[in-house]
Amino acid sequence: MTFARAIPDPYPQRRPVQVVAHRGASEDVPEHTLAAYRKAIEDGADALECDVRLTADGELVCVHDWRVNRVSNGRGAVSSLELADLAALDFGSWKGRTTDPEAPERYGDARRVLTLHRLLELVADTDRRVELAIETKHPTRWAGQVEERLLELLRRFDLDAPPPGEASRVRVMSFSSRSLRRVRLGAPALPTVYLMQYVSPRHRDGRLPAGVSIAGPSMRILRANPGYVARLHAAGHLVHVWTVDRAEDVELCVRLGVDAVITNRPGQVLAQLGR
Repeated sequence: MTFARAIPDPYPQRRPVQVVAHRGASEDVPEHTLAAYRKAIEDGADALECDVRLTADGELVCVHDWRVNRVSNGRGAVSSLELADLAALDFGSWKGRTTDPEAPERYGDARRVLTLHRLLELVADTDRRVELAIETKHPTRWAGQVEERLLELLRRFDLDAPPPGEASRVRVMSFSSRSLRRVRLGAPALPTVYLMQYVSPRHRDGRLPAGVSIAGPSMRILRANPGYVARLHAAGHLVHVWTVDRAEDVELCVRLGVDAVITNRPGQVLAQLGR
């Protein structure tokens, strides 16, 4: 589907919808690679989304699945492999040629596993504000060690708490309320996002787990229950929706007044929004 028609006056009397690059510019470049995030930044994304998993030797890497089979030429669980094992795999060729044949040269390495440390370096070196939405993946054999290592790494980059008077550049997302609770205990100033594939009965009125300020409903939830956004806003929460790729879904999100859309195609969505 093309994004030929821009939305007229998409944000009357309110701030623009934040456009978040889901696993980088992952429609064009292999997901979770440095190349995908460099392209997302070049496309103008306001924020980058990544999933993190802990390797057997305690390194946080940006990989969505619990196994590497889908996105690499290797096999096995991320949690059972060391970083050196992952570094020997090809994380790009599974996608075939990118839509831009020059992408690997223009945007850097599109095949190597990406560590969260390297992604944080990229964000730090970017000459404009780019936010980061980090999703912790559960269940995992490492349980609370994921959050412990994540907060330790954010502290090294002075990202575990925003400077006075500024909004945080980092937020932590998870489908696990337990994971978000660990994050809040370790870094109370970090915003947390409760991701939802469906709305449980106790959250239908707009409430979220204690201490969570941002709801992360799926696009499927919004299509079926568009009034849910208003209930979340009435309860004082922001709304970040995933995964918003279709033009009609972007339009729906704008009409409903969501605060952020998480998309595999940040450049096209920004163009549709007139940005």
